[in-house]
Amino acid sequence: MQISPRTFDAEMRYLKRRDEQSWSIAKGFVPGMRVPGVFFVNSALESLVFDELRHHSDSSGYGGFLPAIKQLANVATLPGIVGESVGLPDIHSGYGFAIGNVAAFDCGDSEAVVSPGGVGFDINCGVRLLRTNLTEGDVSENKESLAQSLFDHIPVGVGSRGVIPTSSAHLDAALNMGMDWSIREGYSWAEDKDHCEEAGRMLQADPTKVSRRAKKRGLPQMGTLGAGNHYVEIQVVDEVYDMHAANRMGLGMVGQVAIMIHSGSRGLGHQVATDALLAMERAMERDVGLVTNDRQLACARINSDEGKDYLGAMAAAANYAWVNRSSMTFLARQAFAKQFGSTPDDLDMQVVYDVSHNIAKTEEHFVDGKLRTLLVHRKGATRAFPPNHPLVPVDYQFTGQPVLVGGTMGTCSYILTGTERGMARTFGSTCHGAGRASSRNKTRRTLAYEDVLADLDKKGISIRIASPKLVMEEAPEAYKDVNSVVETCDCAGISNKALKLRPIAVIKG
Repeated sequence: MQISPRTFDAEMRYLKRRDEQSWSIAKGFVPGMRVPGVFFVNSALESLVFDELRHHSDSSGYGGFLPAIKQLANVATLPGIVGESVGLPDIHSGYGFAIGNVAAFDCGDSEAVVSPGGVGFDINCGVRLLRTNLTEGDVSENKESLAQSLFDHIPVGVGSRGVIPTSSAHLDAALNMGMDWSIREGYSWAEDKDHCEEAGRMLQADPTKVSRRAKKRGLPQMGTLGAGNHYVEIQVVDEVYDMHAANRMGLGMVGQVAIMIHSGSRGLGHQVATDALLAMERAMERDVGLVTNDRQLACARINSDEGKDYLGAMAAAANYAWVNRSSMTFLARQAFAKQFGSTPDDLDMQVVYDVSHNIAKTEEHFVDGKLRTLLVHRKGATRAFPPNHPLVPVDYQFTGQPVLVGGTMGTCSYILTGTERGMARTFGSTCHGAGRASSRNKTRRTLAYEDVLADLDKKGISIRIASPKLVMEEAPEAYKDVNSVVETCDCAGISNKALKLRPIAVIKG
């Protein structure tokens, strides 16, 4: 259904500032809203959101992606949604759902839906952080060779092929077992899964629901970084805000070296999403009661065949992503051990945590004072459970779940912790990164890759990149200020700042 354009001033009547960090979207902003919306932005970020809305509202029509606020409102029309359609401060336009959108659907409602647009094409794109017992002084003299060693060990780029031997049978096992497969095959330490969301395995995974084409795309890509905004960074602890939490993570020393890995399910996950969208579009033609404001919000009832097939395939793709990050962890450990003539164990290369920020998961949350089982879609959003939650690892029971927030290329990253306020306001969710401020096409037109690389060099950041001319797309100028994003979450109380990490070397596709 096409939404008739309205003027910006008319639309602003439905938007109201709640407090210094959030705005509400009243029902009526788009037709058919079942629940209100909310988005978190401080004064430094709100102009980006409203400029996007103004541009679309005052134009003659909507081409391409809708502005993020409209996408939040359209999600609020989907059957079975509860609470609010939530936008986090790194929000920007995406496919169907905005990136930075959280929405929960009541599994007890037979009308409730699952939507691949609420997960994204890179299923279980996420971040993993490894600590070391090295300091910046230990790596400063050989930073270039260390960056080169990581670049040599971890395949990067669009067409990269993995170095982890994988047969079709092994791929099916990996899709089913997740990190348990990595442990069995010797690519992961047994304790790695203790610091991983879902312990690195979604038990509802069904490899039989993953198409042959998806498996063909995934087979050669095990243990590969990919391109776009994916990266491996060597980072150092720059500031500590919560020493207790930092010590529990083993990162309590300023100048301590860590490795951050950001990647997902690669071509396999993309194909799973594409297959599901096509199947759900066909199903919606039969289900005359299921109508959406945006065809990109193709969906199916959670308990329908199409819904169950997607959830089984999505869980398998999520397992693949955890295996992928585990494989790159293995390669990063080998690179560091070789560079320092030591062993990964002696370098204390433990997994601090591994989080997903593109996934849908069945969880229990209180809604209107009642505990309900919900299917929580987090697209460009990170789970952030509070202290004492049963799904938080034992090591972090008194601090809350670590939240890994990756910065843009050459800017800082953060570790946050989950809060009770976040459970109440955002279904235990917070930001995942900086969030784009301008399109890839625009940054390619306005930036020169030589200038971007020179700027990184001035900051003392070593870089290894497979496609230098694509570096403009990931320049800091293309993104929101991650400091403002994190500050918004911290001030809103939906997560707490624990540490800031500064990059000293970047490996990208």
